[in-house]
This record gives sequence, structure tokens and C-alpha cells, in this order.
Amino acid sequence: MSNVGRYGSMADVSFQAVASLLCASEDNKNVVQLLKSHILFKDLGGSGLCHIPPVVLHLQYLEELHLERNQIEEIPPEIGLLQRLRVLYLNNNKLSSICDQLADCQHLKSLDLSNNPLEGKIPTHTLCRLWGLQELRLSNLNLVQFPAQICKKLHHLQLLGLSGNNLTSLPWEIRNLTQLQQLHLKNNKLHVLPPGFCHLPKLEVLNLRQNLLNSLPDDISSLKNLKHLYLSNNQLTAIPESLGRCLNICVLDISRNKLHPRLDVFPVSLAELALSDNQLHIFPTAICNLADTLQLLYLKNTQLKKLSCCFSSLTEIRLLDLSQNPLRYLPKQICDLAQLEMLSLDDSKLKEVAPEIKNLTKLKILGLTGNRFQAFPQEICFIDSLEKLYLGQDHGIKLIHVPEEICQLVNLKELYIENNEIEFLPATIGFLQNLTVLDCHKNRLLEIPESISNIHVCQDLPRIQGILVYDHQCINYNFWHFLQNPWMHIIRTRATEASHEL
Repeated sequence: MSNVGRYGSMADVSFQAVASLLCASEDNKNVVQLLKSHILFKDLGGSGLCHIPPVVLHLQYLEELHLERNQIEEIPPEIGLLQRLRVLYLNNNKLSSICDQLADCQHLKSLDLSNNPLEGKIPTHTLCRLWGLQELRLSNLNLVQFPAQICKKLHHLQLLGLSGNNLTSLPWEIRNLTQLQQLHLKNNKLHVLPPGFCHLPKLEVLNLRQNLLNSLPDDISSLKNLKHLYLSNNQLTAIPESLGRCLNICVLDISRNKLHPRLDVFPVSLAELALSDNQLHIFPTAICNLADTLQLLYLKNTQLKKLSCCFSSLTEIRLLDLSQNPLRYLPKQICDLAQLEMLSLDDSKLKEVAPEIKNLTKLKILGLTGNRFQAFPQEICFIDSLEKLYLGQDHGIKLIHVPEEICQLVNLKELYIENNEIEFLPATIGFLQNLTVLDCHKNRLLEIPESISNIHVCQDLPRIQGILVYDHQCINYNFWHFLQNPWMHIIRTRATEASHEL
């Protein structure tokens, strides 16, 4: 839904009602004048249309029109009759050209032409006459250049979407868009940003993901109102020191670049920082300067073997992703993060878990798949706040048992222990009264403890996901992968009968 759109899915009189009355009434003119004044919003998105219905083009009071996801090949000249139109979505159609009469919609504020076969040619002359446009989306149009004329004429633009094109550069005139708040340039071929690019005083969101940038402008600090900066999948080797002076940035994503280990400065306002898939090897200690603000930190596959001593100062962290790092041991600094709710340590070559992990009293989600535990890490059984636990071993050493202490995870809702060599489940698993998902496919289970039938969810809801309770004939269709266990043939007939009863 457009930010400019005001009416949601509201329509005082439905389009179908108008059409039927037009057919039934002897005085069509009076009916039209009576009814169309009430229609301000119409959503015909995904309706399989090959053309715009003529009746729509006579709804003179229409302000918002959705025609996206159809098969429309052309816009008729009558579109210009919609003098009050403010929002027009034509994305994901089969338009190969745009008629000049679209420019007669002088009240248009938001226009989306994305994903149409315009063959890299946009109606520059027509667009430049839409003086009041605030939102313009031109994504996935195979554009090789963005017309400078648009930057000169559309001074009220607040959002410009140019993602998924073949742009190698931007016109320097883009600095004229002084009202711009969001600029989306994802998945282009930009090597550099033009001079003056950073003189966009109101820019808040800048998306440059999946380009070919190898550096950022030194004057990036001029973007005083920048809040979200997305730079993943580029060729950056460093970030300029001036970025640290962007005092309003709360989200910074520079994952999947070529950053060297020395990162000296980050904006002190950051709440979310993504550095995943950079070969850092050494933890950037400048991150510790974000202790008062940082809540989400992504460090997946950064070749870290340990964390800095100052890491424990990041007391506001709620999500931490350290997966695919050669840690071997759980860094004890993590156990000081009192606000931590989600922790991913998957595929980190861990051999053991520190007892101090029980200090994470707010932890709800823990990922430990693909590690090198010699046995089920019983230390995690003391994290009674845990709701989701992942211990599947696609790549790590296979677990052979689940401890009886698992029953201490009284809040556990989902348990994933697939791809191990577990032969038995403890009877105490039946005490997990909140359990709704138990994924233990590709193990060596010989039986399921009868205590599972005590789980109240299974007694009340036969659609419990992934748990098979043969005493209560409780089976979920999503659980058929459980048939891979060798004991399954014993109760296969009974399970089939149970499934037909659901």
C-alpha cells in the first residue's frame, strides 16, 4: 500500500454494484452521476484483466486505483479523465508504452510502473509533466540510465524506486531532489555515486544492495537525516570515517562485502548492524562503542575465532548471529548479555557450552545445529525461558541421546533434533506441556515414549505439528517424513487410520 493512499480497501459503493446498475437502469446517466461520486478507491489488482474496464475510466471522483498484477497491454487515452486520481499502481503488467494523456492526471501523487516490458524506455516527457508526484516506482524496467530531466522537473519526489535495472551511473542532477526521503537502487550496476549525491537533506532510507560499489563518498556525513543504509553485496573494502558522523543512522547493513578487519568507527546511534559474510577474522572493537543502542548484531561467517573482552558491554543486544564461525567454544562474554532473546551459533564447530549460559534468562531461541558436541549439551536445560531449540546435525557430530533434564525447559514450544542417531526419547519429554513441534526425523528411534500423550496440546488439538502420539491417534500431515524411522512400519497402519479421522 502506498504511503500516499488514504482509503485502504474502503469503497462506499462497490464496482460490481455500479456495473450492474448501468446494465439494469433505463436512465444510465443519472445512475452514474449518483453512484460514481461515492467511489474513491478501487482495487482490481490480480484480476486477470487484459484491459482497463471502460467504466473505471468514468469514475470522475476516483482517487486511488490498483491495477497491478494483470495482463494489461496499454493504457487508453481516457485515463486522463480521472482528474482526481492520486494513486495509480500499474506494476506487473504487459505495458510496452505509456500514453501521453496520463500527464492529464495532475493530482497524481504516487505512480508505480515497475515490472513492465517497457524495454528500457520510460515516458520521460509524460512523467515530467506530473509535477506533483511524490512517489515514483520504476523498478525492473531494464533501464540503463535514469533521465536527468526527471530530476529537474519532479521536485516534490519523496520516494524513488529504481531497483532491478541496469544502471551503471546516476545523473548528478539527482541532487535536485531535495524532498527525497527514500531512494531504492538495489540490484543495479553502480560503481560510484555522483558528485553531490550526499546533498539530499531529507533522505532517510538509502538502499544500494547488490551493486558494484568499492567505496563510499567521504561527504556521506552530509546525509544528516539518514536512518537506514543498506550496502550488502557490493565490493566495499572499508567504510569512511565520516560515516560515524551520521548521527541518526539506526540500521546499517554492509554484509557480503570485502571489508578488511580494521573497522574503526560506526555511527553511535546504530540499533542494527549487519557485518555477515565479510572475512574479518578479528572482532571490530569499535562495535563496543554502541553499548547503549545496539540491539541486533549479525556476524555470520566472518571467520571469528573469539570475541573481544569488551563484548560483554553490549548489554542491550537482543539478537546475535555468530553462526558459521570457527569458535570451537562458547565465548563467555555472550553469557553477560542479559537482554539476549535470540542466539544463533549454528555450524560454529562448538565442542561444549559454558554453564554460564543459564544466565541468559530472556533467551527464547537458540540455534546450535551442525556443531561438534560429543553429547547433548545439558547446560541448555537450565534456560527455562527457551521456546525454540535447534540441535539438528546436518554437518556436525551426531547426538545419540536426549537427557531427562530436557523436561526443565518448561516453556519450550519447538524442539528440532533431526539428523542425529537418537534411539530413544526420555519419558520426561511428556512434561513439556507447551511443546507443539518435535522434529526428530532421520534418527534411529525404536519407540516413542507413551508420556508424549500427556502433552495437553495433543489431547486438545490433533493438528499438533510434528508429534505423533499413537495412544491418542494424533498425527499431523506434516509429519509423514517421520516414516523414515525404522520402527515406523509397526504403527504405519494405525497412523494411516488416524490420519483419515482428522
